[in-house]
Amino acid sequence: MSSDTSQTPPKKRLKLRVFPAAERAIRNGHPWVYADSVKSANRDGETGEVGIVYDKKDRFLALVLFDADSPIALRVLHAGKPEQVNVDWWRSRLKKSIDARASLLSDQTNGVRLINGENDAWPALVVDQYSDVLVLKLYSGAWLSHLQLIKELLVELCAPRSIVVRLSRNMQDTARAEYGLKEGDVLHGDAINEAVVFSENGLKFEAEVLNGQKTGFFLDQRDNRQRIGRLAEGVDVLNAFSFSGGFSLHAAAGGARTVTDLDISEHAIASARRNFQLNQDNPRVVDCEHGGMQVDVFEWFKKPVKQTYDLIIVDPPSLARREKERHGALNAYHQLTVQAIKRLRKGGILLSCSCSAHVSKEEFFDVVRSAAKESGRSWKELETTTHPEDHPQLESFPEAAYLKGIYLSFSN
Repeated sequence: MSSDTSQTPPKKRLKLRVFPAAERAIRNGHPWVYADSVKSANRDGETGEVGIVYDKKDRFLALVLFDADSPIALRVLHAGKPEQVNVDWWRSRLKKSIDARASLLSDQTNGVRLINGENDAWPALVVDQYSDVLVLKLYSGAWLSHLQLIKELLVELCAPRSIVVRLSRNMQDTARAEYGLKEGDVLHGDAINEAVVFSENGLKFEAEVLNGQKTGFFLDQRDNRQRIGRLAEGVDVLNAFSFSGGFSLHAAAGGARTVTDLDISEHAIASARRNFQLNQDNPRVVDCEHGGMQVDVFEWFKKPVKQTYDLIIVDPPSLARREKERHGALNAYHQLTVQAIKRLRKGGILLSCSCSAHVSKEEFFDVVRSAAKESGRSWKELETTTHPEDHPQLESFPEAAYLKGIYLSFSN
């Protein structure tokens, strides 16, 4: 960690105590403590400090990252036995996360998530790798004072060509005012002036690392995209909420006859076309008839059925960003499933997905199954899916359980 060359005496370590419910939550592995759950502190904390939480018997409970600017005042870095925080400690933690993804990287796939926030004991911090470029996404200003160290360790352990920083909206003003840092800055290496091309399952994709959604691409659906490729040979595919065409390109490479993209964003439709162009060396991609329509999928689904398909993917953006939106999201998932089933041919397969953390997997799967039952058609559940290996989700942190998918086949 960077040394302090000023003459100001170092402050005493921040020591905190929390109320019993928060203490139990930390012991059970939950990574957040809200400000109103902090019982006492030996002094005022500063955003970015690593503090120590003690239990009611004055025993070590956890190391936390203090955030004075967030309702989540404490983000748990480590719980259990005491550990000394130094450069080697940070390096060891980072190496552990990176090593856990080593088996996913190959000459066929070089786009992976290296750090998945709280689920990797790096609360409010994500690192995605796209070929030789790393994208570091921060969701809390508490990391800004540690950014130089993290950058240096990423360079040491990963040797990237470039590192890009992405900042959540709630911290962009602070980052600019206090650190001269803005969204999309290159922290290390070569300047980036265009999308980064990376590989997934042998296919090439663009990642808009400077200003695209999240870190530039949605790596979390990699496994489902591969499954779709295996199901697509010789069929007509509809990809609703297609974004940059990840499912579509895998379907084409899997031998799909036709693929139709639906998305409200003209930029997304254009991005999918570019991704298809990147893969013109693949004969199956070339042979697939690919088209895209810029439409509101909800409105398009309300229109009379004029075309049916053998394979339909429904993967909308989050429909419940807040708890109060959960009921409306469930109704929307139900209607999307009903309309998709109407457009499935005999023997067709539907993949329905949700990335809404406020909708549980049990609720989502039940809604999709209910719509299938209401269709009056004969159907079978093939599989349900959740988070891929590089997006682990702690059972003790249900707030992170956002991704789920369900595959249904219809025999008539």
